[in-house]
Amino acid sequence: MTIQVSENRSHLNEFENIFSESSTSNKRDSRMNVLITGGTGYIGSHICSVLMDEFKNTTIIDNLSNSKMKTIHNLKKISKNPINFIAGDVRDTNLVYKTIKENKINHVIHLAGLKSVSNSTEFPIEYYDNNVSGTISLLQAMNLANVKSLVFSSSATVYGAPQYLPLDEAHPTAAINPYGRSKLHIEEILRDTAHSNPDWRIACLRYFNPVGSHESGIIGDEPNGTPQNLMPYLAQVAAGMRPELNIYGNDYNTTDGTGVRDYIHIMDLAEGHIAALDFLAAQASFHTFNLGTGRGYSVLELLNCFEIACGKTIPHRFLARRPGDVAECYAATEKAKTHLGWHPKRSLEEMCESSWNFQKMLENPRN
Repeated sequence: MTIQVSENRSHLNEFENIFSESSTSNKRDSRMNVLITGGTGYIGSHICSVLMDEFKNTTIIDNLSNSKMKTIHNLKKISKNPINFIAGDVRDTNLVYKTIKENKINHVIHLAGLKSVSNSTEFPIEYYDNNVSGTISLLQAMNLANVKSLVFSSSATVYGAPQYLPLDEAHPTAAINPYGRSKLHIEEILRDTAHSNPDWRIACLRYFNPVGSHESGIIGDEPNGTPQNLMPYLAQVAAGMRPELNIYGNDYNTTDGTGVRDYIHIMDLAEGHIAALDFLAAQASFHTFNLGTGRGYSVLELLNCFEIACGKTIPHRFLARRPGDVAECYAATEKAKTHLGWHPKRSLEEMCESSWNFQKMLENPRN
């Protein structure tokens, strides 16, 4: 494992003397060399677990702002192939460029960025700096290295309040918080980039609600601080780390009054990224795809399923609705099935069981 630490952000003038390289074909490489930014986070680590089995050469850049170094060691335990880790920030254009060149990267999966909806309303400048500026830095480095295959981690938050359901990729975009707007701004930048040069191949994957953990139980959703998402919070309540679950709103026009969301198993989501890489091997330009199951579950349905998985009653209380929350949100998934040849395979029960398995592993780690 290689570890390099970047200290300062650099600028494009450092590249004035770098020669330009001839354009290369974007046909599927016999051996993909994939860079994944933000690869030690919850979603990134599970994508890496699949990448490392599919392809021999996987490189991560991550600043560990919302993840832990032990994730790298755990990834090494569950994969037959090695991993190269670079400690640094994607906004360091020089570092990203050097990483691409030194590791002969020909495909990038971009997840690095901040991801809390609630925190984004309090710290919008940080979100635009990390998410938007980070993507621009990555694109500059990729352009200089003549690497033009990119899978971007987008979000269903770009749609805003649903005008109809299920949400398909043609639904109008109208993000209602800084996090969602940062993702939408990035999509617009990527669309313009792809249209500026026919060599670019870009897929934006709009995630719905990733939950669950790797079947090994040694990587999962382990946020720094208080969990911002429902499933890890549920797991911590079940483990006795938190007193109860707060459920915001029980008066929505849904089957049981609680909000309905499209939950997708993290391993299904990870496999969707491999399908997107394959798709880009044959398709240029800019593309958007929903990654969800196409079915919504209420908070109480998820809670009941998790209680079965852990064998415990989970204390909870109902609070008032939060501003900006919607009653229902779930995906139309036909486009991903048709063009990526991908569909989710795992059930809500498997999502809950794997999440609880990971929580138990945190309490009783194996050496």
